[in-house]
Amino acid sequence: MEIIINIYCDESCHLPNDRQKAMVLGALWCFRVEAKEHNQAIADLKARYHLSPFFEIKWTKVSPGKLDFYTDLINYFFNSSTMGFRAWVIPDKSILSHDDYSQTHEEWYYKMYFYLLRNLIFTDRRYHVYLDVKDTRSRKKLRKLWEVLSNANYDFSREIIEKVQHVHSHDIGLMQLSDLLIGAVSYHARGLSGSAAKNEIVQLIKQRTGISLTRNTLPTEQKFNLCVWRPNNGGY
Repeated sequence: MEIIINIYCDESCHLPNDRQKAMVLGALWCFRVEAKEHNQAIADLKARYHLSPFFEIKWTKVSPGKLDFYTDLINYFFNSSTMGFRAWVIPDKSILSHDDYSQTHEEWYYKMYFYLLRNLIFTDRRYHVYLDVKDTRSRKKLRKLWEVLSNANYDFSREIIEKVQHVHSHDIGLMQLSDLLIGAVSYHARGLSGSAAKNEIVQLIKQRTGISLTRNTLPTEQKFNLCVWRPNNGGY
């Protein structure tokens, strides 16, 4: 039986001059056959908290008034055996020196995306990768990422990575959940603590994972995989 994995990718503070120190790329994955069930469960959770079906889950919307909702959503993720998450953290963009490596920030960006996803891709499975539409350059970025991932996996006929597609996050609960997890990792990586509600979500993730969010997990970790990238130190 063919196994198809959906991967929902997003990013935080990825621009070179956005005055944010840390950058995070993240990917939420689930089995394709389970995606509809997960999206429905997220919709049901919204309804339970009297939120509009069109309410978009975002890290920036975490607040005291919605803390119980976001807490239940995080717990739903950790209680599910058919979802996993991986984050690739760049702690300090200011130390990057692209000229030393004869590369642009954009080329380095694709390299980081490759590092994020390479541990999630196996040749005996098929993958559908979804990215949130960000800007007018999104289409070019999508084509380039598909090319990089396919070539790196010797998937020249694109039989392993069958699809790399843009979606609007407000249409897909799993993409919104990816944004939430990435936002929490990014908030912690940037050393922020000004929101009591966001602090509680970060602490909940630490509690459920048993990790500090400042160090790498094992490369084989499936549920919540974290790599903190350091220049010249490689990564997994």
